[in-house]
Amino acid sequence: MMVSSAAGGTLMESNPVLNISVFLAFVAVTLFIVIRASRNNKTAADYYAAGRSFTGPQNGFAIAGDYLSAASFLGICGAIAVNGYDGFLYSIGFLVAWLVALLLVAELMRNTGKFTMADVLSFRLKQRPVRMAAAITTLAVCFFYLLAQMAGAGGLVSLLLGIDDKLGQSLVIAIVGVLMILYVLIGGMKGTTWVQIVKAFLLIGGAAAMTIWVLALNGFNLNTLLESAVAASVSDPKDAILGPGLKYGVNPWDFISLGLALVLGTAGLPHVLMRFYTVPTAKEARRSVVWAIWLIGIFYLFTLVLGYGAGALVGPDVIAAAPGGVNSAAPLLALYLGGPVLMGFISAVAFATILAVVAGLTITAAASFAHDIYANVVKKGKNGDGVSDSDGEVKVARRTVIVIGVLAILGGIGAQGQNIAFLVALAFAIAASANLPTIVFSLFWRRFTTRGAVWSMYGGLTAAVVLIILSPVFSGSPTSTLPNVDFAIWPLENPGILSIPLGFFLGWLGSVTDRTVESRTLAAEMEVRSLTGFGAEKAVEH
Repeated sequence: MMVSSAAGGTLMESNPVLNISVFLAFVAVTLFIVIRASRNNKTAADYYAAGRSFTGPQNGFAIAGDYLSAASFLGICGAIAVNGYDGFLYSIGFLVAWLVALLLVAELMRNTGKFTMADVLSFRLKQRPVRMAAAITTLAVCFFYLLAQMAGAGGLVSLLLGIDDKLGQSLVIAIVGVLMILYVLIGGMKGTTWVQIVKAFLLIGGAAAMTIWVLALNGFNLNTLLESAVAASVSDPKDAILGPGLKYGVNPWDFISLGLALVLGTAGLPHVLMRFYTVPTAKEARRSVVWAIWLIGIFYLFTLVLGYGAGALVGPDVIAAAPGGVNSAAPLLALYLGGPVLMGFISAVAFATILAVVAGLTITAAASFAHDIYANVVKKGKNGDGVSDSDGEVKVARRTVIVIGVLAILGGIGAQGQNIAFLVALAFAIAASANLPTIVFSLFWRRFTTRGAVWSMYGGLTAAVVLIILSPVFSGSPTSTLPNVDFAIWPLENPGILSIPLGFFLGWLGSVTDRTVESRTLAAEMEVRSLTGFGAEKAVEH
């Protein structure tokens, strides 16, 4: 791949052998870590919550690793390079979302739950219907998020390794899926967490190095960088990339809907919420979120420099014409700055990012099925002897990992070459529409009932899915998933502006029309436990 940059030079050709070698080195190191971490996986608490043995800073790095997906690194850099200010709004939305998570859910979820989100939602309500609904919404969020990551892996391959044919990309997706299954089967939550920590160090370190390099080329003057980006811009007028409206100017309601989903969806993402259970105390849960906010915030500041830097040095027209489209911005900037060696490192980080995120999603989905559906709905929390079947639960979780891995591989292969933006948007919209209202009502409203929880979760899930299917990202435009048909009657690309209020409304409506009186004792116990931590799950002693 030899392309001319906006700065007038010619980019060197990338080195697929070097790229894959660095990635294999990462896989070897992390597999070693996972195998060592697996030695203490004896109980359900070990497998699902890493024995609650991680400190706040460690878990903060792991949360950052889980949250900073390929969309955060590749997608946002490309969005800023092409759309300027409007692209940076993604960074702002993702970061502000963490304040919602810190203030609303982090400590309270840690105090009330055990392994999964459903533990909190069903604490004072009827176990079976609430756990089933929570497990279904969890699996839906994880599946759509997982599908987007796996499909993104195939698209990334065409740029990083020079593999353009569908068969080669499918093979890479299968390899990512097999590695994901190995990580989760062997290491459980402890192994997955260490993979996230290593990946977060690599990602933030690589972004920091590139940021300093870009600033150095511009005399450490942000104004000079922005002037260079404006000069290379293809927008009309050229300085449109410095202000709002380049992408969302036609329909600002689209941005409001997207912003609501991003800001409120994070506090309802099951794989993020599950990370709060890997620390021993509520205090460490708070510390982990504070660390995550700093790490994620610093990273998103880096994306501002990297995005405008890619626009200035590589050029938005070059980025748009590359095999990976806007996702090529960060790798092409690395190629411009440090040649094949730096691009090899950034390529490995991009693959590691996908690998780490899909591992976190997989263990969350497996835990939800095994703990919520198998152990608490099918087995009703007991085995034949009347005691909790922890070993059987972990066995079911391991089998579920294999099933989810195979489905993710097949789904990722099937979604190649399609617009996957709606999958990420759908995951956040479902989390904000189905999960967050139920979490907020469960924690803060004593009159909340089982009917309200079930209506809110199923209603929010249905509304988000239906509105996405009826939106322009699914049909009716050249970039749609189904470009040759048109049944788009919902004008916005994201359903959040309607589905999120609907989720809250259905939770309220179901509760006020439900004549069933929920346990006041359990409601009082949940309030005391969530606010004080009294009776919360503690670390496992080995």
